[in-house]
Amino acid sequence: MFPIELDGVTKSYGEVRALDGVSLRVRAGEIHGLLGPNGAGKTTLMRIIAGLVPQDSGEVFIAGLNVRDAPRRTRRAVGFVPDSPFLYRYLTGRQYLEFAADLWGLPEDEKIKAVEDGLKRFGLADRAQHVIGSYSFGMRQKLAVAGALLQGPTVLVLDEPLTGFDPPSSRFMKDFLRSFADAGRAVFLSTHILELAHGLCDRVSIISDGRIILERETDGDATGFERSVLNAMDRSGGSS
Repeated sequence: MFPIELDGVTKSYGEVRALDGVSLRVRAGEIHGLLGPNGAGKTTLMRIIAGLVPQDSGEVFIAGLNVRDAPRRTRRAVGFVPDSPFLYRYLTGRQYLEFAADLWGLPEDEKIKAVEDGLKRFGLADRAQHVIGSYSFGMRQKLAVAGALLQGPTVLVLDEPLTGFDPPSSRFMKDFLRSFADAGRAVFLSTHILELAHGLCDRVSIISDGRIILERETDGDATGFERSVLNAMDRSGGSS
């Protein structure tokens, strides 16, 4: 069983084919990167995995469950952080997490624990009573990730999660993602930074024009990895 499995997934918006027969497997314990040029289908693919957009055809499985047959259970199993998460700037950090926990219907005792754990894990406890509008970019991103973890997902999906982080925050988030995956769960993230993909991910998939054109491990030297990725994009006519 794979935490994420897609088989022949397609998605169109009018005449535009966003995904064209995508098949993909993400293993437990793995950080899997998704790379590709703008407009290649990365965000559409991530939103389908997160249960926010239905596919037109093909099958999507989360933790062995078909999303068509068990939409609530599969949605709950996925924590999703978009590239520009919407946060209510006039709520405090604590209020935002409590609101998100209520949306998941967490019992009061579970909600209190999940909120406190999230604030402490991401170093936000001392700013929990401050409004989100006063937070730095890095703090807002950490709060968004904390919110995505409230329901206890086994899969974490993140769209460009490290863009705009300062070095200490970037290091913290990389360590967190590694520990999340090492606990037998799965991380699926998009990035346009090849160095980040090589240093953080275990495997990557390259998408271009809605199709997976390359899937490979990130072992080996960084130069060889980057060359193979760029060559695949050049052959497909895409660029990062």
